[in-house]
Amino acid sequence: MAKRRIIGIMTGNSMDAVDLVLTEFNAGNMHDIYALSQPYPLEQKKEINELRDKVIAQKICADELIKNEEFLRIHERYVRGVADAVKLMLQQHHIDPKSIDAIGFHGKTLDHNPPSRARITHTQAFTTQMGSAQRLADLTGIPVIGDFRSALIKKGYEGAPLAGPHNAHVAQIEGDGIYINAGNTSNLAVIENKKVSESWDIGPFNEYTDNFVLKICGEMMDKNGHYGAKGKLLPSWLQFLFDQGRAFYEMEPPKSGDPAFYRTAEIWQKANEKFGVLHSKQQAFYDVIRTLEYFAAYLTVHALSRVHKNQATKLILFGGGWKNPLVWQSFENLLRSDGYVLPEHESLFAELRRQAVHDTIVYSEYGTYMEARLFAELAEFYLDKRGWPLAEVENPLILGRRKVPDGGPVDDYLSAAARGWQKKKE
Repeated sequence: MAKRRIIGIMTGNSMDAVDLVLTEFNAGNMHDIYALSQPYPLEQKKEINELRDKVIAQKICADELIKNEEFLRIHERYVRGVADAVKLMLQQHHIDPKSIDAIGFHGKTLDHNPPSRARITHTQAFTTQMGSAQRLADLTGIPVIGDFRSALIKKGYEGAPLAGPHNAHVAQIEGDGIYINAGNTSNLAVIENKKVSESWDIGPFNEYTDNFVLKICGEMMDKNGHYGAKGKLLPSWLQFLFDQGRAFYEMEPPKSGDPAFYRTAEIWQKANEKFGVLHSKQQAFYDVIRTLEYFAAYLTVHALSRVHKNQATKLILFGGGWKNPLVWQSFENLLRSDGYVLPEHESLFAELRRQAVHDTIVYSEYGTYMEARLFAELAEFYLDKRGWPLAEVENPLILGRRKVPDGGPVDDYLSAAARGWQKKKE
């Protein structure tokens, strides 16, 4: 394995910032050199969320979407913003772009319909991410490797989560355990003997809270649990939230989640029907946010109760969602018999607590930029022509597509397995 310096980029469904990390890979070791988190303008987050909602609601196929002028405008602004963040980090640290071997770029998910969901809905599997690797390469002067999910979807796999093998690499330093990511969606990977034994998406984490706070307060998130701290838990609302997504939460893994089927619009409508039109100085708003944040922790513990034999003895947390102290505290309380549990789950949670195997909870020293670094390592695997060793894939696939600066026309606005990909010739 050659020594390489690669920039990993994650823009995520939470859309709070562009996260970048420059990581050096050398003989199986990895070392972060510099990192940057560049916040999104609030209006850009809103327009991308609106685009996502439209793509999901109207079931827009790739061929139609790339002809849409509004999409092309939003896409250009998005990729230029990512390129500007890359240039800023390089300028701040006086780094020559030519010294960078590649950029690993996930893009922004607009819709996702993995095989696990496609089977239930009797639809065709697809995954739609926007973000042209070619355009980003042209703007930065650095080769870009992107579209990491499409090869998996086309072979009948979930396409997410992708983090497990990277968590296993981190485990060489931090040890085996259950690695739990908290972003817009949460996911876990069980790492044993530095290998992935199980990995799947848990469900929404920041999705509901961020959406409500943006609509009502015009803010990116409930920073430090400011609004939730003023509220109280509503058991009936917690029950409604679980019931809305029950089919997914109780589905056997492997499974892949996405805002496309978290039914956020229905959650929002129900909240306004139940509590009246919510506003930022209403007690009902605080109670709703408090319950949404509790629900994020609740789903995580529910997922832990379904881990095979609950074999891991350590929980390693990463991702921005854990920065909310209310969520973290709720998570600890639920694990240690000091949190409200829905009646139907009392025996399930009690068994998890009896096993007493989750007493060690830490935030990974690699946690802040774990997702961005994941895409740097995926790019490294691509350059080495190594398959990404996901737990569900018997013969690991080489993931990604590579674009070089001035390498041709921009023809990759969307992932190759975007909605409608089955109609295209390979």
